[in-house]
Amino acid sequence: MKPEQNPRRNFLKKAGLATAGLATGPYLMAAHGQTRPLTRLAGQAPMANDHIQLGLIGCGIQGIYDTRSALEVPGVTLTAVCDLYTGRLERATELWGEGLFLTQDYRELLARPDIDAVIVATPDHWHKRIVIDALEAGKAVYCEKPMVQQAAEGHEIIAAERKTGGILQVGSQGMSSLGNEKARELYQAGAIGEIVMLDMYNDRYSAEGAWQYPIPPDANPDTVDFDTFLGRAPKRPYDNTRFFRWRNYRDYGTGVAGDLFVHAFSTLHYILDSQGPVRALSTGGLRYWNDGRDVPDVTLTFYDFPKTDTHAAFNASFRVNFIAGGGGGGGFRMVGTEGAMEVGQRSVKLSRTALGMAPGGYSMVAQTEANQQALREQFAKQFPPNRAEQLELGETVWEAPRDYQGGHYDHFHNFFEAVRGNKKVVQDATFGLRAAGAALLANESYFKGQPVAWDPVKMRLV
Repeated sequence: MKPEQNPRRNFLKKAGLATAGLATGPYLMAAHGQTRPLTRLAGQAPMANDHIQLGLIGCGIQGIYDTRSALEVPGVTLTAVCDLYTGRLERATELWGEGLFLTQDYRELLARPDIDAVIVATPDHWHKRIVIDALEAGKAVYCEKPMVQQAAEGHEIIAAERKTGGILQVGSQGMSSLGNEKARELYQAGAIGEIVMLDMYNDRYSAEGAWQYPIPPDANPDTVDFDTFLGRAPKRPYDNTRFFRWRNYRDYGTGVAGDLFVHAFSTLHYILDSQGPVRALSTGGLRYWNDGRDVPDVTLTFYDFPKTDTHAAFNASFRVNFIAGGGGGGGFRMVGTEGAMEVGQRSVKLSRTALGMAPGGYSMVAQTEANQQALREQFAKQFPPNRAEQLELGETVWEAPRDYQGGHYDHFHNFFEAVRGNKKVVQDATFGLRAAGAALLANESYFKGQPVAWDPVKMRLV
């Protein structure tokens, strides 16, 4: 393997394993310090014909964060912005200067021949229509997760992607991160053995984390195109809360599943090369934010994954709580037969511990002294003393360097390199549907009040 050409991509190993055997083992030597470089190094000037003109459709919170990351990639310029609230169009000018083409009709943006690629960061119920229209207009598309509001819609996007031959990247920001790359390397090398379970949790202890976004004081029917916002959703009178806090409503969003679960599924499927679960069971309720929303603020969902060529059968537990008393936080922990990994965008912690096989005082107390001795001798023959050494026990933590630009930047870098013809996207429409479909099973189960089955190959409810 060639020496690493981009130090920004290196992981820093922060803590050594207790057993030297693992520290010099094949999967650490192959991974540490040799992560694949980006095609273009950070800060390298683009070729003259590499310049990309970008349009933003949906200049809300995530649309702004997406655009900021996109514009960090060399050779990308923002040309046009579309939003249904005039205040966001004014904000776009404040952020990115005069001269932008501004519109409240995304079709006007798509009609411009100078736009090469678009970011679609609208409410979920608009994703399918705008993505298909953009592909048919010849634009490369970066669509915020979840790719679709309803799983069945994903097949229409896949068909449009194939028919047009266009480029589509689904925007699950952690997908292209160093953390995911390291976790994938380690898992494929057998670092935790066969996966047994996944534990994902996210506790949000803030109004902002519960989607209580501030409503602009100048929002009114003159500044907000509410009828267009409704789209295919049921018609209703003008409502600022529904427009600016749309994630709280099933008519426009996908609740916890589409906002948070889909990130975890994107990471999990990438690490394992998994196609997804076959069954889901969800429960929860409105426990605190009972403010008129119709999606739960506490969700617990359990998934069954089948055995495949890339992983054993396992179970996954997803938990989200929007009023975590005393604080917040989140985690993504993969547990295997020989260890566990905690995966983040900027770090991975690998732990390997010996399984407690030897009979202890508690289990021996009811045995006679003679039987206790016989059991110890039997155990010693079955599990020789050097077995613990063979397990290569201990803990290692990898962290990205301080100047690492993050998974969001990497995901856009991958997207624009695909636009330039240098590589393929990492999260196309099929990958996007497998992540969204699995996540949205939580909604299907919760609102039906029963388990639901999923065909991960055909990507359909059973």
